[in-house]
Amino acid sequence: MRTYKIFVNPSDFSELKKNYWSEDFIAGTLFDGDQKYQIELGIRGHHIRSHRKKSYDILFVRPLFLRKIKEFHLNSEYRDPSLIRNKLSMDFFRAIGVLAPEAEHVLLYINGMFQGVYLQLEAFNEDSLIKRNLPNGPIFYAINDDANFSLLTAEGDPKPELDEGYTQKSGAEEERRFLLELLVKINTLPDDKFNRQIGNQLDIDKYLRWLAGAVCTQNFDGFVHNYALYRNMDTGLFEISPWDYDGTWGRDLHGEEMEPDYIPIQGYNTLTARILEFQKYRNQYRDILVQILEQQFTKDFLAPIIKEMLKKIEPYVEKDPYIKQNKQMFLDEYSYILTFIKNRNAYLKENLHTLD
Repeated sequence: MRTYKIFVNPSDFSELKKNYWSEDFIAGTLFDGDQKYQIELGIRGHHIRSHRKKSYDILFVRPLFLRKIKEFHLNSEYRDPSLIRNKLSMDFFRAIGVLAPEAEHVLLYINGMFQGVYLQLEAFNEDSLIKRNLPNGPIFYAINDDANFSLLTAEGDPKPELDEGYTQKSGAEEERRFLLELLVKINTLPDDKFNRQIGNQLDIDKYLRWLAGAVCTQNFDGFVHNYALYRNMDTGLFEISPWDYDGTWGRDLHGEEMEPDYIPIQGYNTLTARILEFQKYRNQYRDILVQILEQQFTKDFLAPIIKEMLKKIEPYVEKDPYIKQNKQMFLDEYSYILTFIKNRNAYLKENLHTLD
């Protein structure tokens, strides 16, 4: 496994961890093998900031890039007893044709102290587009539950700003108008105009594939949070990308068990509800789901992938100073996740008729 060794001023690091809600970064040095980089390190996430095992953002200062990357996330996966749910989700999304970040398990040392197994998660930005030979375009992160494609906040109050819940990650400021235009049309167009025009704003096929992925993995937050919107400037269409999928595959974001029928087959948010009002889109979504349930979201397809991931990190689990569970609990996750896949697959097949 790749190993990162980071050195920072101990007092700065102590202060950073103590004030974990701060958006500040501290200067440091990162070693990737013999390669040395000047970086800035900050604590990332929302609910995960309070965990003992922190998650971090890494920004490269000099040289600007590590393997063509100038920024990445190091996720602690603290509440996931398997440590693989996030990576498994990103790999699964790419397998079903969704634009999703790359992820890799790594070992992390800070000031010589082993911090444990981490997930290096690609930051979805303009560099991600270049790496994939995708056209330039603005990217917007859904940073909280107000990114629900609605005129109302998660609490049901009118939004003070239409794009409440989003932050712009890349692109020119004036390109924010594309997001505002999308949100206005979702919430104001009558059905006949919405039916005719939504395909001029949104890549419907890619959105429905993302919806299928979120529904299969059963990410409770994924429908109103934990995604990014990218506007392909060649097509003029928005595409959607998932991120932070640790609360999936049968466990919620706290690591607690979730029943395999917790999330309905239609998912939920304002945009999905409007799209699935129309039979042609329900048929399209149904066809996508049927294919995925027969090919990628199966024990046969996923079991060897899961086994290989667990095998790779198994030698380091007991050495991780922050992991609470014993090794047997970690090993039991293999059968736990496969049981979820079996039961979730059956539930979704039983409810395909609701899309007719």
